[in-house]
Amino acid sequence: MNKTEMTTLSSVMEKLRIKRLDKEFRMTPEGFTPGNSKCYTPDQLKIIKTYRFEGDSDPGDSSIIYLIEANDGLRGYSLDAYGVYSDHIDEVYDDFIRKIPVEERDEQQLFE
Repeated sequence: MNKTEMTTLSSVMEKLRIKRLDKEFRMTPEGFTPGNSKCYTPDQLKIIKTYRFEGDSDPGDSSIIYLIEANDGLRGYSLDAYGVYSDHIDEVYDDFIRKIPVEERDEQQLFE
């Protein structure tokens, strides 16, 4: 895979869609949910890849994609804005994401 293919948020999101890794994990009071009424706690998840993006013209325009795998094999992502555009009034999301173990995997392994 050519590294330049994965340089924008939209290119990563498109690759996730094509590979059916496009379930979005959203924060709820019970934990992360992919929208199927199941909730996961940090110990049931692992972060397998992160992608960070910063806007060329505005350093405050920053986002991160966490590619996540649940202990039952479900893979998806959580998209977060950071810096000026972060919408986390409290630190629940930040605290939750910090508790998820990180097991970085090679991009090629993920997208083959």
